[in-house]
Amino acid sequence: MAIPSYKAPSRSAYDIVIVGGAVIGSSTAYWLSQALGSGASILVVERDSSYEFSSTALSTSAIRQQYSNPINVKISQFGIEIIRTFQERMAPFYKDEPAPDLGFREHGYLYCCSPEGVEAARERVDLQRSLGAHTVFLEPGPLKERFPWLNVEDLGGGSWGSREEGWFDSMGMMNGFRRAARASGVEYIDNAVTALDLADGRVGSVRLATGQTVACATLVNAAGPRAQQVAAMAGLSIPVAPYKRYSFVFASANPIPGRMPNVIDLSGTFVRPEGELFLTGNTPQGDGPAGYDDFEMHFEEFDDYIWPALWHRIPAFDALKVQTSWTGHYEYNMLDHNGIVGFHPGVTNFMFANGFSGHGLQQSPAVGRAVSELIVHGAFQTLDLSPFCYERILRNAPFLEEAVI
Repeated sequence: MAIPSYKAPSRSAYDIVIVGGAVIGSSTAYWLSQALGSGASILVVERDSSYEFSSTALSTSAIRQQYSNPINVKISQFGIEIIRTFQERMAPFYKDEPAPDLGFREHGYLYCCSPEGVEAARERVDLQRSLGAHTVFLEPGPLKERFPWLNVEDLGGGSWGSREEGWFDSMGMMNGFRRAARASGVEYIDNAVTALDLADGRVGSVRLATGQTVACATLVNAAGPRAQQVAAMAGLSIPVAPYKRYSFVFASANPIPGRMPNVIDLSGTFVRPEGELFLTGNTPQGDGPAGYDDFEMHFEEFDDYIWPALWHRIPAFDALKVQTSWTGHYEYNMLDHNGIVGFHPGVTNFMFANGFSGHGLQQSPAVGRAVSELIVHGAFQTLDLSPFCYERILRNAPFLEEAVI
């Protein structure tokens, strides 16, 4: 039975069907539309065009270069380039109104470092700087001088991204990619993929909640936390599941002077300014897979774990009041917390763009471009994302990243 709020596609066959129209799917659609022009038919199937529960909309919308793996640093550097030039890049697709300014707040990340972790932190900083990042390692004394509100008594220092890190408008980026893709001929529909039909080791067609079956030459799985559901339709499996993350916006009776970065505490709790308020969150206790529709808020996470960590690291946070809060989902790759990008070796037209474990927004410009390159050229043309290949899942060979939040 058709669902009235859903929309049927305009064609019975498409060159490319993208499952999921949030930032990964829309970035992919944008780059494909620019590479292929009007000669290709591209359909994006998005189950909820309000994006109310999408990871993009509920993201904390930040980008950093502080990774331990060179490819992740380079992915973020391209993301920074896109953020800086986004308004100019999108301007041709906004004829009657200004293109979105992503409002990049270049305050940086500050990773607190334990005394035992100093050597590894310094090595990461050296790697990042060798790739052009502006990370600096500050010992406790200089760290306290720069950020006098910070408790450094139990720290060995901190790594600070002095430039080209910060936070920005997640929905502005997604809506820009989406609008540009649609203006370039990509069709978006409100609908849900319910099944995939396979023949001769390929996805031959996609079945929709409204009853239609559409043929496709290439299928892109950009379904975010629901990625495993889509993979299972093709008889495939990936270790990706939704993990809940709680975000809290609070007011503090005591202001924090100066240009406050996004502080990552030893406990995993983060905090950053949001105008006159502050945004915080952490990795919840008892973290594990959640139901796809489970967005229930656990308010005790703030009182029991986040506030004690904040008060210890920033003593001025002794009087706080939560103003608002929400629950979002990470599309968590349980193998190694890194994305899965590439074609399946057996179902040869099934493309993965999944499992970014909280990094999907900041990595979406590079991932969308990479997926487009694989589809159009059969190989990566710019950044080599082959370490993110699906085959490592089969080998149970993690592609490790130390700097995971």
